[in-house]
Amino acid sequence: MRYLGLDLGSRTLGMALSDATGTIASSHKIVRHNEEYDRLVNDVVDVVSEWNVSAIVLGLPKNMNNSIGFKGELSIEFKKKLEDRLNIPVYLEDERLTTKEAENLLISNDTSRKKRKKVIDSMAATIILQSYLDRRKGD
Repeated sequence: MRYLGLDLGSRTLGMALSDATGTIASSHKIVRHNEEYDRLVNDVVDVVSEWNVSAIVLGLPKNMNNSIGFKGELSIEFKKKLEDRLNIPVYLEDERLTTKEAENLLISNDTSRKKRKKVIDSMAATIILQSYLDRRKGD
């Protein structure tokens, strides 16, 4: 069972894919958008079709007090758009601090600031997806 992890940012959508067994997440790509969410859904549909994805894990940005703000509401709306177009489950995964975790990981690997900026969202999507996969294994 292959999963697609998504990190919906204000200008980009980071994507990560699991291996066919749903065990290991890897960065896939980044799609730039200008809040054109319908076009973005089409890009996700293409990846789901091309890679035979069985489920999507979408990052849900929450505030540190566990409340859902404006960006969280955008993710919930994006989830609904995906569910309307696809016949696969879309799970929300708490993504608090994943971008910071991705940045720290890239810094520890001596990735330049310019390169970090290009890959941070797909790295965050990878962390979101791997967190989901690891937690699912424990079920």
